Amino acid sequence: MSSVAQKPTRARLLVLVLISTATLINYLDRSVMGVAKPALTHDLHISPEVMGLIFSAFSWTYAFAQIPGGYVLDRLGTRLTYSLSLGFWSAFTALHAAMGSVAGLLSARLALGLAEAPCFPANSRVLSTWFPQNERAKATGVYTVGEYVGLGSLLPVLGWLLTHFGWRTLFVIVGGIGVAFSLIFHTLYRDPDQSSRINAGELALIKAGGGVSASVAALPFSWANVAKLVTRRQIVGVSIGQFCSNSTLVFFLTWFPSYLESRGMSFAKSGFLVSLPYLGASVGVLVGGTISDWLIRRTGSPTIGRKAPIIVGLLLISSMLSVNVLNTNAAVIAVMTLVFFGQGLAGLGWTLLADVAAPEMLGLSAGVFNFFLNLAGIVTPLVVGFVVGATGGYVGALAYIGALGLIGAAAYIFVLGPVERVRID
Repeated sequence: MSSVAQKPTRARLLVLVLISTATLINYLDRSVMGVAKPALTHDLHISPEVMGLIFSAFSWTYAFAQIPGGYVLDRLGTRLTYSLSLGFWSAFTALHAAMGSVAGLLSARLALGLAEAPCFPANSRVLSTWFPQNERAKATGVYTVGEYVGLGSLLPVLGWLLTHFGWRTLFVIVGGIGVAFSLIFHTLYRDPDQSSRINAGELALIKAGGGVSASVAALPFSWANVAKLVTRRQIVGVSIGQFCSNSTLVFFLTWFPSYLESRGMSFAKSGFLVSLPYLGASVGVLVGGTISDWLIRRTGSPTIGRKAPIIVGLLLISSMLSVNVLNTNAAVIAVMTLVFFGQGLAGLGWTLLADVAAPEMLGLSAGVFNFFLNLAGIVTPLVVGFVVGATGGYVGALAYIGALGLIGAAAYIFVLGPVERVRID
């Protein structure tokens, strides 16, 4: 075989583009409600407490569908599961536009959460099968940064659409984009052992770097296997830590636009200024991924390389405790940008999960992890909604998010232990 034929292809770059675009659409679909909330609550006469319930409803089904969704992913594979999930969640996003009551909005949010459940377990499975370990953090950074760059750049556009066309238009546009992309994903995606774009050199590179074959037989589902996973300190530590980190992300996707409105700012009026926190998160994701992979190459230790950026990020999240004593909007935006930068660093939890997931249960391991992570999506909107409704302000809500940053850092330091794969007997 010639040296040219020996050179590895880079088919995994197309795969990265596909999951980056799908993840951007995923977060746009989640965040449209936050942008539409001021106009929507005015039209439908919805109180802060009830709006917190509606925001939270997404995560009820999203969290509780993680374990069965992870099992379905292991059985049906990435291509079919991801395509169906993307198509259905986008259709349910568009369906929000037809709702005219609290019951209707609750139903649409529940359906959206159910359909989105396989997305991040599938991303984790793609990382484990398509990327060697020393590229996974950077790959995670690339697909995750799409969330924040997309939100930061597109939310002002959505704010403009809201002002000129009304809140129902937002759901129709974003939902239609996702349905179209689900067809593109199904056409282009293949696992490594089924792709015509990959050669033996790239397959060998992935395998030598700790990539898991997509053809590894999945263990049959049992609650005993679930119990084995949730008693492993790797899963427990990263789940607690990411619950705390994800609470920050949920706040920015749900209540942050309303918090800005309470300070006289909005996406439509303030434009780039209120997009800075999302851009800060984008930088955090890229910096975290780059530093993590560099530390692994430099030290040979996944434990140091993965845990250090996440712990720093969680400690930066705790700086939200200072927002309550700031007077100017510029200072608030600066601290919020630092907080969201920290959340971007802590987003490496999914890379760490790809490093420790049991090979025979990649989907189920990710489903268990994402279940605990997305309990934050249930708890945080409710806590913020009730605090705002009871006190008329955001002081207690911001203190809650800041305290979770400290708790998450403690979980990674004291609970997680070494970064090594979970082994199931």
